[in-house]
Amino acid sequence: MPSRCRDGHVCRPDAWPHRPPGGGGHERAGEGGATMLRSFVIKSGRRQGAGLSVGMAHHLVLTVLTNLLLGLGLGVAGGLLGIGGGLIAIPILGYLYGMDQHLAQGTALVMIAPNVLIGFLRYHQRHPVHLRSVATLCAVAMASTYVAARFAARLDADHLRTAFAWFLIVLAVYFASQLQDRPHAEPAAAHPEPGAPRAMPPAAIALLGIASGGMSGIFTVGGGLVVVPALVTLFGMSQTRAQGMALALVVPGSLIALATYAHAGHVSWGTGIPLALGGMASVSWGVALAHRFSPMRLRLVFCAVLVGAAAAMLVEGA
Repeated sequence: MPSRCRDGHVCRPDAWPHRPPGGGGHERAGEGGATMLRSFVIKSGRRQGAGLSVGMAHHLVLTVLTNLLLGLGLGVAGGLLGIGGGLIAIPILGYLYGMDQHLAQGTALVMIAPNVLIGFLRYHQRHPVHLRSVATLCAVAMASTYVAARFAARLDADHLRTAFAWFLIVLAVYFASQLQDRPHAEPAAAHPEPGAPRAMPPAAIALLGIASGGMSGIFTVGGGLVVVPALVTLFGMSQTRAQGMALALVVPGSLIALATYAHAGHVSWGTGIPLALGGMASVSWGVALAHRFSPMRLRLVFCAVLVGAAAAMLVEGA
C-alpha cells in the first residue's frame, strides 16, 4: 500500500521532492529563499573578511615600518651616547605604546643587545680598549646582572619607573657638575690622547663590575651610564674611549638581562625585533658622529638626554 503524506496525497519514491498541488510550493520557496539568504551572508562575510585581512596587513606593514624608523633614530642616539639606545627607547615604549615599565625595559633589551655589540666594535676600531680589563669587568657584571634582573622582575612597575627616572636625574646632575669643574680637562674628540689606556686595579674592576651589572639588571640601561662617568673621572679616560669600554661591558649583561626578562614574559618580540634591525643599521652613524663632537658638547648632549628621558618617565607616571 503506497504511503501517504500528511496532506493526503500519495507519496511516490520517484516523485521527490514532492510538490502537492495548490499550496505546498511555499515551503520549497521558503527553503529557496533561506538558501539564497545564507549564500548572500556567506559571500558578504567573505568580502568583509577579505577587507579586514587587507586592513590588518596594511596596519602590520605600517607598524613594522614605524618601528624600523624608530630603531634607526634610536641607533644613532645610542651610538652617539654609547648607551645602546635603550635610555631613549624605554620612555618612548611606555608613552607611545602604553607598555608598563617591565615590558618596556624587556623590549628595549631586544634592541640594546645587538646595538651595543656593533657600537663597541666601531669604538674599538677608533680607540682600542684594554681587553683584559673589559673581560674581567664583564665576568663580574654578568653575575650581578643576573641577580639584579631577577630582583627587578618582581618589583612594582610604577615604583621601578619612578626609581629609574630619579636615577637618571642624579646622573645628569653629576655630569653637569663635571662640566663646571673640568671644562678643559680633555683633549678634543678629533685629537684623542695617544697610546692605549692604562689597566685598572683589580679591586676597582670588581667594584665597577658589581655596580654596573646591578644597574644594568635593574634598569637595563644603567650599566653604561655608571661606567662612563667612573672611567672618565677616576681613570682619566676620554669621553669617547670610556663610552666604547662601557659598550663592551654592557654586551654580556644585556644578553643575560634579556633572557631573564623574556623568561618572565616581559618582552614584546614583535616590537623589539624591528627596533633592533633599525638600530643595527644606524648605530655606526652615531659612533661616527660622536667622534666629531668635542667632549664638552658630547657631555651636554648626554645630560640633556638624561633629563629629557627622566622628565618623560615622571610625566608618564603622574
